[in-house]
Amino acid sequence: MQDELPIAATLTAKIDRPIVLIGLMGAGKSTIGRRLAKVIERDFVDSDDEIERSAGCSISDIFSIHGEPIFRDLEQRVIFRLLEHKNLVLATGGGAWMQDHIREKIKEHALSIWLHADLDILVERVEKRSHRPLLEHGDKREILSDLIAKRYPVYQEADMCIHTSDEQHESVVEKVIHRLNEQGDAQHVA
Repeated sequence: MQDELPIAATLTAKIDRPIVLIGLMGAGKSTIGRRLAKVIERDFVDSDDEIERSAGCSISDIFSIHGEPIFRDLEQRVIFRLLEHKNLVLATGGGAWMQDHIREKIKEHALSIWLHADLDILVERVEKRSHRPLLEHGDKREILSDLIAKRYPVYQEADMCIHTSDEQHESVVEKVIHRLNEQGDAQHVA
């Protein structure tokens, strides 16, 4: 990671818009996002955490009490507000990119990175946590497999894709920084 720090220091100057991480639950958006933000000296926000703060209750409660449409409305309002901050790494919920308005707003105002993970990795990671409303009823592997079939073709619209696996988080952050640097050099991202 030490070799990447000089590259990381130049990224904020090259990329003057938010960096948004997309992908399925368990892809590592929050963990990678937090570490990436620290290395490139940006603020980090997880949109799900921000939604919970705004609503005053958990995402599971929003889903069970108000339903998914209310959650998606809150999600859109929170993400639109967060995209106003250029010095930000934003981890979004897995379904955010699937909303046309959110996807278009991110494309217009941010640089999107899809953290792509294979099914086995996702299943292993989500087994460790029980707070995922979409996985509460049914077989997690089957649900994730269905989500992959529906969402991965749309996730491909992201500005870049970073494949993740069982590797260390630092290694994934290095890959992201390398790709961001290439993106900044190639397009002088502004």
